[in-house]
Amino acid sequence: MRNAKGRLVIVSNRVALPGESRAGGLAVALQAALEDQGGLWFGWSGKIDPQRSGRLQKQRAGDIDYATIDLSRRDHADYYNGFANRSLWPLLHFRMDLVDYSRETYAAYRRVNALFAQKLAPMLRDDDIVWVHDYHLIPLASVLREHDVRAKLGFFLHVPMPSSDLLAALPQHERLFEGLSSYDLVGFQTERDLERFQDYVRLYGRGRVISPGVLETAGGRRLRAGAFPISIDTPHIVEQARQAVSKPSVRNLRESLSGRALAIGVDRLDYSKGIPERFRAFERFLKRHPQQHGKLTFLQIAPVSRGDVAEYRELRRELEQLAGHVNGAHARPDWTPMRYVNSNYAHPTLTGFYRLARVGLVTPLRDGMNLVAKEYVASQDPDDPGVLVLSTFAGAARELDGALLVNPYDLDGVADAIAKAARMRPGERRERWQSMMERLRSHDITRWRKDYLAALASA
Repeated sequence: MRNAKGRLVIVSNRVALPGESRAGGLAVALQAALEDQGGLWFGWSGKIDPQRSGRLQKQRAGDIDYATIDLSRRDHADYYNGFANRSLWPLLHFRMDLVDYSRETYAAYRRVNALFAQKLAPMLRDDDIVWVHDYHLIPLASVLREHDVRAKLGFFLHVPMPSSDLLAALPQHERLFEGLSSYDLVGFQTERDLERFQDYVRLYGRGRVISPGVLETAGGRRLRAGAFPISIDTPHIVEQARQAVSKPSVRNLRESLSGRALAIGVDRLDYSKGIPERFRAFERFLKRHPQQHGKLTFLQIAPVSRGDVAEYRELRRELEQLAGHVNGAHARPDWTPMRYVNSNYAHPTLTGFYRLARVGLVTPLRDGMNLVAKEYVASQDPDDPGVLVLSTFAGAARELDGALLVNPYDLDGVADAIAKAARMRPGERRERWQSMMERLRSHDITRWRKDYLAALASA
């Protein structure tokens, strides 16, 4: 039903413009929310302006307005590649050892958030509902309030919230995270993330927790916070995977296995995903379970991301070396145990790959949710489903109780879980899969965004 009071305004680092591919579930969900009630989507255009940041472009499609700005090369380097992805990303994934903090990149982060606010504020109305997404835009509400914006402002953090002690290790953490207090509702993926945020407000923000999900800042401002686990478009994934089995690429993969079972991992190339640990665990599987040699092939798909950041280039080299080592030690003339590819595949093709796989390996060291785990489950053949091996440090572990839960640092434990999944009987596989599918059908991505927006409207 269309909201008669005001528009929905989505603010994100990137905007899915009309005509662009929107394979990601989040982009699809936000587009659906805007189509439901009309509104505005604002953010970075994805383009670099050689001269300066801030050139505003607008277009309209149906009842949705799109407004984007370009960033200068320096702002992109310091705000996006710099503070957002070399300071905040590792911090929020519990990796203080990888945090690269500098006052210059922090200043650029504040500067770009101020630019977003400067361009967005004149377009806002008092009765708008403004939904801001992710760690790139933590300070945005506080700057919008300085522009006398009176609309309701909500924020959703898609990545984990670390412990308060880790947050406090970031220079200027007080100023950064007090910006969250200017929102009316702050949303997290899990109850554990919410608890950590409340601890931070109490221990380092000099505020207090009035009741679970109701907080008061040191300055006396109250805000709400809650857990809203993001999900997938379950019916769409189910149908997409069913149809994908006839795709040439999926047929070719099946034929190349020569009757062997498939284990699959699909991750963006990122150190939070635990891929080196997964490769070592698979090697441990080969050593601990020699009777399964030649029966299981592991395919890891890891498209390159942030290739201009040194840590990611080093990660890619490490994975290439590990894959070569595993295959060199265990391959036979008719069987290569590990296949490692950096190619991007269309989303329908990936769901077809998931459907083929007897074992889904989702073992991040830390993840806000991890939608690959949910997509793997939704893609399965109901009569012959595969088994999900899932890290306890993924937010999805709180919901997918039919998975084999593992500690990704425990290589023997992951190895044994792979072996158990590969030889699990059909009856147990179906029972585990059905319990997870019930959750995914009742809590899909439409439920997620409706629950969040209803909470923001009443905040």
